[in-house]
Formats: sequence, structure tokens, C-alpha cells
Amino acid sequence: MANQWQQNWDFEFTEEALAEEIAQAEAEAALAEDGPRAKSVQYNRERNLVEVQLQNGAIFAFPPHLVQGLDTATPEQLDDVWLGGNGQSLHWPSLDADFSLPALVQGIFGSRNWMAELGRKGGQKTSTAKHQAARENGKKGGRPKKAKSSRM
Repeated sequence: MANQWQQNWDFEFTEEALAEEIAQAEAEAALAEDGPRAKSVQYNRERNLVEVQLQNGAIFAFPPHLVQGLDTATPEQLDDVWLGGNGQSLHWPSLDADFSLPALVQGIFGSRNWMAELGRKGGQKTSTAKHQAARENGKKGGRPKKAKSSRM
């Protein structure tokens, strides 16, 4: 029976080969747990979006003006993008810009200062709806006054 089993396999079993296969499987499993991985990336000029197709089939896209270092890039520079880190990073060599895909998916588009500036600019934006809401709040007496604390 042992001879029949050995004839069905084309490899010789050794402790070293087994240890190597286990290490390779563990490394691949660790990579799979590190977060999203990209299959491809491209800049879509018509939509003005960087589009990332993930290995799980999902698509993630973002406008370049939100990302530190890409905000003033030309379409030609944005076209020059490639994947690195086994699909975990995006690189624009002509812009000297590198970004972690997991961070981008989480909405982290730059340094803390960059993100604070994005928030500040977003708060300054005006729209018809924002204008109408301010008018309605003004009719109600405006922003309520802060309650005084009763500390003694």
C-alpha cells in the first residue's frame, strides 16, 4: 500500500521542503490580511478620477484634487501611475508621490496638516442649500447661546 501511495506523488517528501512550503503559505496568508490590494490602477480623464480595481473585484475611485501632491498635477502626470507593494501602494514617479492603498481607502489623502486644510476648505464652501439653512436658522434667532455652567 505504501508503494502505491508513493507512486501517485511526483515529489520527494523532506522536512526542509515541508518547512519551506509552510513558510511560503504563511507569508501569502499574511499578505492577504494586510488590507485591500489593487489589481490595476488608471487615471480616467473624462471623469477626473483615479480608479483602482481591487483584487476582490471592487472598484475604488477618488478625485486627484483631494490628494496631497496630486492636486496640481496635469492629466499627463496623473496618467503615469503604477502599482507597488504587491498592490498595496500607488506611485506617481513624475510627481514623486507615493500612497498606501489602505490609507486612501480609509480616506487619508495626505498629512495631518493636509487633511485639516481639506476640512477647513470644505467648511468654507457655499451652496444654495447652505444659504437657505442659514436664513432659516436666522429666523429662529440664530445659533443658540451656550448654556452657562453652574459651577460653584
